[in-house]
Amino acid sequence: MSICEVASSVWEEACADLKQKMSYDTFDRWISPTIPVSLEDEIFELGVANNMFSIWLEENYKGLIVESISRVTGKQISIKFSEGYDNHIEETASKPQEAVKKQPKTQKVDDEEPRYIPGYNPRFSFDKFVVGDDNKFCYAAAKAVASAPGKVYNPLFIYGNTGLGKTHLMQAVAQEVLGNKKRAKVEYLSSEEFFNKYIDALESKKLPSFRRHFRSLDLLLIDDVQFFKGKDRLQEEFFHTFNTLFNAHKQIVMTSDRTPHEIDGLEKRLVSRFECGQIVDTCPPDYETRIAILRQKQREQKIKLPDEILDFVAARIKSNVRRLEGALIRLTSYMSMMDVEMDITTAQQLLGSMLEEEVISKISIQKIQRHVADYYDIRVSDIVESKRPQNIAFPRQIAMYLSRDLTEESLPSIGENFNRNHATILHACKAIQDKVDKDPQFKMVLNQIKKQLASV
Repeated sequence: MSICEVASSVWEEACADLKQKMSYDTFDRWISPTIPVSLEDEIFELGVANNMFSIWLEENYKGLIVESISRVTGKQISIKFSEGYDNHIEETASKPQEAVKKQPKTQKVDDEEPRYIPGYNPRFSFDKFVVGDDNKFCYAAAKAVASAPGKVYNPLFIYGNTGLGKTHLMQAVAQEVLGNKKRAKVEYLSSEEFFNKYIDALESKKLPSFRRHFRSLDLLLIDDVQFFKGKDRLQEEFFHTFNTLFNAHKQIVMTSDRTPHEIDGLEKRLVSRFECGQIVDTCPPDYETRIAILRQKQREQKIKLPDEILDFVAARIKSNVRRLEGALIRLTSYMSMMDVEMDITTAQQLLGSMLEEEVISKISIQKIQRHVADYYDIRVSDIVESKRPQNIAFPRQIAMYLSRDLTEESLPSIGENFNRNHATILHACKAIQDKVDKDPQFKMVLNQIKKQLASV
C-alpha cells in the first residue's frame, strides 16, 4: 500500500471511532471535511481547508483524534494539520477514505505548478500578504529578494515582534523561488531546528554531510536567529555556512525579534555579517490595514461578519496580525457552532481575554516607571537617576524588567528611558527573572503589579 492508502485506511477506522465519541453535528462539521494526507515516522498529516479549521481542531479535538488514530495503529501517533486543501466537503463527508484521491489541487499534474508545496503554508504567499504603509518597504524587500535571489538585499534581515508577518514573508520568498525554479535548493527552518540538525550531525559523525547540504543551497531561510545567542559552536558553524553561501552569491534570509546588535550573546563577527545586507522591520498594522486584513481573511474562510463587527475588532485589536486573525476565528467559530448572528455585545464577551491583552500592550515605559515608583513609595526621578541604594536599585530593576516584558520597545529605547546602556537593562532583566524563578512570593508581587498596570 502507498503512504496515502495507508493514511486513508487508518483515517477511515479512526473516523468510525470518533463518530462514537462526538455528536453528529460536531463530527459532520469538523471531522468529515478533514483529509488524510500521509502517515510517516509516526506522524499523521491531516489536510484542512484553512487555519480556522486547524486552530479549532488543535484547541478542541486534537486529543480525541490522537487517541483514535493511536488505537487504530497500535502506536503513539502525533498529528499535524496542513492547510490549503480543497476538501470537497459534500462529496467526502461520508467517505473519508476517498478524500486523498479527490484533491487534484494538491498533486502535481504534468507541468502545472502545485497549489501546495510540502513544508510550506499556501496561505503564506505574496498575494495573500496585505500591504499597508506600515509594512510596504518590508514587503518590497522580500519581493525583490524572491525575484532575484542573491542579487539584491543579501542577507535580508527581518525583525519585529511576533504576529506581524515575518514568517509569512519568509515562506512567501521560499515559495516564489521554488515556483520560479523548480529545482532550486531551498531550506527553510527555525534556528532551533538548525541547532538540532547540527547536534544530530555531531553525534552521528555526519558533520561533513551536514556542511555539504547547507553550504550548497541556493536559498537559506532561518527563523528566530536570536536563539543562536550563547551557542558558541553553533555560531562558529553558522558563520562559515553564511560566508560560503554569501561568497557564492546565494541568498540568505533571517528573522529575529530584534536587530542584530540587540541580540545579546551573538558574536560581533556574526552581527557584522547580519548587518551587511538589508535590515527591515515589521510594524503593527494601522487601522486601514487591519480592516483590509480582516476582509481578506473573511474571503479566504468564506464567511461574512457585519461591517460594524469588523470595525469593532480593527479598532480594539491593534498589536499584531495574529491576534486579529485569532479574534476573527473565535467569532466565526462561535457563529458556526451556535448558528447565530454576531453582535457587538457578544463579540465583546467572546474577545474578553484578547481585549485585556491589548490593554497591556498599550503600557508605556513612563507608565511603568510611575507605577513602580508609587508602589515602592519612591520618586520617578530616583528610578532614572544614578542613585544605587537597595531601596531604589531593586524597584529600578523591576521597572526595567517590566519595560522589556510589557512593552514593544527595543533595548536601546528602554536604556534611553532609564539613562542606562542595554547591557545594564539585560542584567536587570536576568536578575528579576532569577528572583521570579526562585521566589514564589515575589512572583505574586510582580503579577499584582502587572494587573494593576493593566487596569490603570
